[in-house]
Amino acid sequence: MVRHIEVIGAQGTRLAAWDFTESTESTASAGPIASAGPTASAGPVPSPPGVLLLHGLLGRASTWAPAARFLAPHHRTVALDQRGHGDSDRPAEPSAYSLEAHVGDAEAALEQLGPGPAVLVGHGMGALTAWRLAARRPDLVRALVVCDTRAAALGGAAREEQRRWLDSWPLPFASPDAARRWFGEQDPSLERPCPARGDFHAELLERRPDGWWPGFSPDHVMATLDAWVYDAHWDDLAQVPCPALVVRGVDGQLGRAEAQEMVRVLPRGRYAEVPGAGPLLHYGQPDAWYAAVAPFLAEHSLPAPSH
Repeated sequence: MVRHIEVIGAQGTRLAAWDFTESTESTASAGPIASAGPTASAGPVPSPPGVLLLHGLLGRASTWAPAARFLAPHHRTVALDQRGHGDSDRPAEPSAYSLEAHVGDAEAALEQLGPGPAVLVGHGMGALTAWRLAARRPDLVRALVVCDTRAAALGGAAREEQRRWLDSWPLPFASPDAARRWFGEQDPSLERPCPARGDFHAELLERRPDGWWPGFSPDHVMATLDAWVYDAHWDDLAQVPCPALVVRGVDGQLGRAEAQEMVRVLPRGRYAEVPGAGPLLHYGQPDAWYAAVAPFLAEHSLPAPSH
């Protein structure tokens, strides 16, 4: 059963989180990313380190559920609703959506949710947040998984394309099914039908008296995008000291050449890809995604030594 928890992020921002960890008697009283602690019969048996999941722009913690079902039996698995998204606070000021604020939120979550270091898994904006935190606080991050995220600057054209796409949404939607059809079949920006895309975006909506609306403000989304879209982020990658896996969907937004350059720049970088997957690889093909990341997690998620 998923537990809904809260942490306090940077600037006092209230952040919602989903704890996917499978409940057992030995872990019931522990923090979501804490070690399981001793058992009565076997003596101290430390659990694997926690995994903190960070969604991308527009997303929410619940979209990690398909992937989390593979992680939760083996890891303490928590997903964060990043500021401005889902059930977390939505500060009004554009300055509240800086990269530093997002990194500060993830840092606060790791500090409050239990002993580290943890594994950070990020998609899109969440991956950028994750690798900046890994560079800044290596004591909190054991390993890093970057999902279909570019290090190159996207630029002003990408920003304007995002704005036009958000403005094209036929809001409010009459129902989640109507949203599912639009995002998965009817959206003019689609090259071909994509049911997983429809499911993903329908999950981001919240019900209001007049229909279904996104669980975020488009203006806050643009403020978040403005914080990183114009800059390249290679220097931050080069400062990540922990093992890092760059995983891409073959049909995603991150090209193979750029992904392999990211691996080269990372001091301890590795590469994996998910055949046939698009940018929502962890959501649309969670089994194939987990098959790609599982060897890396097994290698770098060893229990901390007992004292």
